[in-house]
Amino acid sequence: MQDSSNAIRLISAIAAIIFGSGGIIALFYLANMAVNRLPYRSRSRILPWVYMVPALTVLGAFLILPTIRTLIISFMDRQSTAFVGLDNYIFAFTDPNMLIAFRNNVLWLVLVTGISVGLGLIIAVLVDRVKYEPLAKALIFMPMAISFVGASVIWRFVYAYQPPGVEQIGLLNAIAVALGFEPIGWLVNKAVNNFALIAIMIWLQTGFAMVLLSSAVKGIPKDVIEAARIDGASELQIFWRITIPMISSTIVVVSTTIIVLVLKVFDIVFVMTGGNLDTDVIASRMIKEMFNFRNFGRGSAIAVILLLAVIPVMVVNIRRFQQQEVNR
Repeated sequence: MQDSSNAIRLISAIAAIIFGSGGIIALFYLANMAVNRLPYRSRSRILPWVYMVPALTVLGAFLILPTIRTLIISFMDRQSTAFVGLDNYIFAFTDPNMLIAFRNNVLWLVLVTGISVGLGLIIAVLVDRVKYEPLAKALIFMPMAISFVGASVIWRFVYAYQPPGVEQIGLLNAIAVALGFEPIGWLVNKAVNNFALIAIMIWLQTGFAMVLLSSAVKGIPKDVIEAARIDGASELQIFWRITIPMISSTIVVVSTTIIVLVLKVFDIVFVMTGGNLDTDVIASRMIKEMFNFRNFGRGSAIAVILLLAVIPVMVVNIRRFQQQEVNR
């Protein structure tokens, strides 16, 4: 009985999608026919909006309306039945666990962005001069093909810990014991566990930064570099005074992209530590409040804070793209 009920629901959902899609297509076709009957000047102004209607409809249904709904719920109580004003936001900025999450996110932002972009730039400049450049780039970029969850599972084996005197199955602790040191609980030691998680994100994002920055480095005119060498500039001076200024726009784009990824990071923390032992970040804390503690008001408030944190970064990216289009 339950199976037949589920089958009916599945068929109903598929039918709704099919007929809903058909309705949108039919509406779009009729609107297009109506616009084509208008004078040419009016048609050229209205027709682009007709083509944008399906995309705007989907955007509104799956992004704008849920965002507005989340904003409303963030001012409600645990069960979203009573208005509580700014209580959820006060909790977000005063609760000790939330303050730890904010601190960790700042740490992630600084270290992941700085090290990933820095290493990516250095590698991009160095591999540009070797014969085996494609192989080197492929090896460094390879982690980008792995999901965050997959990478976390891999690094759980790297960080695996056994008490002293027991054979170590974790790569890092096996090396440490072989060198005569005591094994370290990388994920349970509060002094190092956040840095251990951050290292995974750096491993994943360095290849991404390297590929984009390598393309920018190759776009620098060769005659500029040669002229600098003829004038007696050292390689370090060329790097700081020519390479970095000429690819600064790409550096900004790569940095802002990684910042957005870091602000949304959840998978690594969830798989590796579950947010325990002071490793929570904003996104993982949001999931806990929403689904573990069933406090929809607090979870929605944290989601809104995360959205507000991402918006300035996206604005910088959009303005940078607009400036590049103006300069072309």
